[in-house]
Amino acid sequence: MSKTILITGSSSGIGNVTARHFQSKGWNVIATMRSPEKDWELGLLENVLVTRLDVQDGGSILAAVNAGIACFGSIDVLVNNAGYGLSGPLEATSLDKIRRQFDTNVIGLIETTKAVLPHWRANKTGTVINISSPAGVVGFPLNSLYCASKFAVEGLSKALSFELDAIGVTVKLVTPGNMDTDFSGRSFDFNNDVERVEYQSIVDKFGLVRRNFSRGANPQIVAQVIYQAATDGSKQLRYVAGEDAELLIAAQKSTNDEQLMAGIKSQFGL
Repeated sequence: MSKTILITGSSSGIGNVTARHFQSKGWNVIATMRSPEKDWELGLLENVLVTRLDVQDGGSILAAVNAGIACFGSIDVLVNNAGYGLSGPLEATSLDKIRRQFDTNVIGLIETTKAVLPHWRANKTGTVINISSPAGVVGFPLNSLYCASKFAVEGLSKALSFELDAIGVTVKLVTPGNMDTDFSGRSFDFNNDVERVEYQSIVDKFGLVRRNFSRGANPQIVAQVIYQAATDGSKQLRYVAGEDAELLIAAQKSTNDEQLMAGIKSQFGL
């Protein structure tokens, strides 16, 4: 019997590539997104259900989970992939956007996971894969809020793994590096206020680093790592996708905070 995976944020990027990868491996795929009408082609694939799920809308989360179970009989794996990136000086960022950052990356992830837990508790099995980021283990200039949200995902995943083990559910983290997706366009939000002149030097340097940032790797790499995490049957917590992410995580493990922060300051010319 084919297994079933539910993926949030499947309209583009990592989520879309991952949905197609699992479908090609014979899985049933519940590909969820805020506007499913925008990717009707994904729904033409065999054993793929495209349905609406907005992680800021609890009703849509429950509806998507129920629709997936009704269609395929069960959900074996949940990939919490939907995300939003907020950058810029904290002082220049509205409270509404700060709330959106945490509602999307943290609260929405929690609510989606909670929606699947009764099903898994009854079946005594399941795997939740949370998409993290190097920004969840290392702080970056002008990314205090995005980093805070991803640090929260890291802490949540590690702590949650203990209690979910009691019901047969495994928690995993996938940490992708820079990928060639449209995340920086569709899901990236930079805030600034030029009248706060004290921050403009770091804003300029941040912009220069972003413009000079090399093109990311193929997101298929992440899809393959997510597939490994979903199928290897291990209790391994972290999986890393991309050489840049591997280097950053290795540096975080091998050096102290001051040395690591000095290296990041140097990279940004601060």
